[in-house]
Amino acid sequence: MNKKIISVIIPVYNEEKTIKDFFDKKLHNVLDSIEKYSFEVIFINDGSSDKTNEVIKKIVDENRAKSNIHISLISFSRNFGKEAALSAGFYYSNGSAAISIDSDGEHPPKVIPDMIRKWEEGADIVTGIRTQYTKHGLISRLGSKVFYKIALLLDNQYIKPNATDFRLLDGLVVKELNKLTEHNRITRGLIDWLGFSQAYINFKTSPRLAGKPSYTFKKLFNLAIDSFASMSTVPLMIISYFGLSITIGSFLLGLFVLIQQHIMGDPMHLQWNGAVQMAIFITFLVGLVLVAQAITALYISHIHTESKNRPLFIINSKESLNFKK
Repeated sequence: MNKKIISVIIPVYNEEKTIKDFFDKKLHNVLDSIEKYSFEVIFINDGSSDKTNEVIKKIVDENRAKSNIHISLISFSRNFGKEAALSAGFYYSNGSAAISIDSDGEHPPKVIPDMIRKWEEGADIVTGIRTQYTKHGLISRLGSKVFYKIALLLDNQYIKPNATDFRLLDGLVVKELNKLTEHNRITRGLIDWLGFSQAYINFKTSPRLAGKPSYTFKKLFNLAIDSFASMSTVPLMIISYFGLSITIGSFLLGLFVLIQQHIMGDPMHLQWNGAVQMAIFITFLVGLVLVAQAITALYISHIHTESKNRPLFIINSKESLNFKK
């Protein structure tokens, strides 16, 4: 009787120093111990500029004879980003379930059996929830907390605090996820948006095997902005309400100045002359217009990206693939 297949999707970018240790010492042993299933491990090389591709090819060659684990490599023509890499992995996966995991060692593979158990019990999605950071800087930790606080304020119900891309998705969830066509995508938000039943697994972040995170503060900031714009229209409504409040406030303040200074003879001795009053209102309203334009431009830029309809990724080569697509 053929075993069910579970796909393991691993986006990789400039991880030549970590990827072999991660697979040999962490992931391989865990997958090999799960005899109930066969596994297809799909590495997605996201345009690495180091020798990551060559290292993964060696891993593929060394494990060709393994019956329980089939390893494949997809190489992008350039760096398209982690979200595109995850999308490619899910698209080419053939398993009854698919697990996405980072290759730097921070996501502990030892949690995978627990994820599979939750899936067997009926959960369509099993999400890894980070309960503790390991050697993350103050700015990174603070930025993460601020991100989730803002997401809650924006009523973004599709973002779970401290949720990660370390997830197991049932095959039906993967099928529906592959139907979504957004280019500016936050994969974890899209998965939650699908609305299938979820279970959660808490884990502590493990130390990186080597090197520094490829996600710089700038990349994380841009990811947060894309997340707010792609998963919520609340910022646009905030500006509308803010503009209405400013209009009403300006009217009331102008009425106060008119009565206090021009009708009552300035009993409070504020001595606001016309130039000062005009400068305050013009400066404030110009700032409001610029903020409104910036947020509107953000949404227009997303519309522009989607309208171009370019592919999410371009594949340069494939190694040892046994895919149906």
